[in-house]
Amino acid sequence: MASGKIKQNKMVAGMIDIWVKYKEKHPNIAQFLVFFMLSNGVTVLQFVLMPLLKNIFGQTPLVDTNFQIMQFGHNFDGSPYYVFDYAAGSLSNGGGGGLAYFLAVQITIGIAQVINFFAQRNITFKSNSNIWKAAFWYVVAYILITIGAAAAQGFYKAPIYNYLMNTWGWGSAGETTADIITMLINSAISFWVFFPIFKIIFKNESEK
Repeated sequence: MASGKIKQNKMVAGMIDIWVKYKEKHPNIAQFLVFFMLSNGVTVLQFVLMPLLKNIFGQTPLVDTNFQIMQFGHNFDGSPYYVFDYAAGSLSNGGGGGLAYFLAVQITIGIAQVINFFAQRNITFKSNSNIWKAAFWYVVAYILITIGAAAAQGFYKAPIYNYLMNTWGWGSAGETTADIITMLINSAISFWVFFPIFKIIFKNESEK
């Protein structure tokens, strides 16, 4: 029993030593790998939180509250194109989820990004620069990315839900699957955009 534990401890120590040596030899790649792992952890949190909040808000009148703002041109069929397009009515009844869906998505992303901010700053980049300055630029980037991701969502959200719920006839299972796919796409957009931004705002002053 004791010998097995010693072997296990040696194995863990050996893996840590390999990682330390790799990080010294390839600091940028190692930093990206840590960023990747933490981002995936935050994405998993969103997969759990988003359906939960969506279900909670879906039980309120907010689902029948129309939320379509920031019109930007028109769709191919001539209908208005909204950056944030959450028409009143539940998705299962042909609506866009209303204000309930919007809040579920944005609160989920907001919580995830707060956690991501501190995790990436303290663990991945080990930044000791001014936290308020970094937070300011993080919020600016978050707002711009949210608007960009919402605008892109207008192209794929409706087709994905319609395809899984109606074409494939999955019903509520299709809706849940579509929730996960749309959240995954949003997370992927944030992942690739935020890494270079973090490299800029999360400085380590001692490295200068």
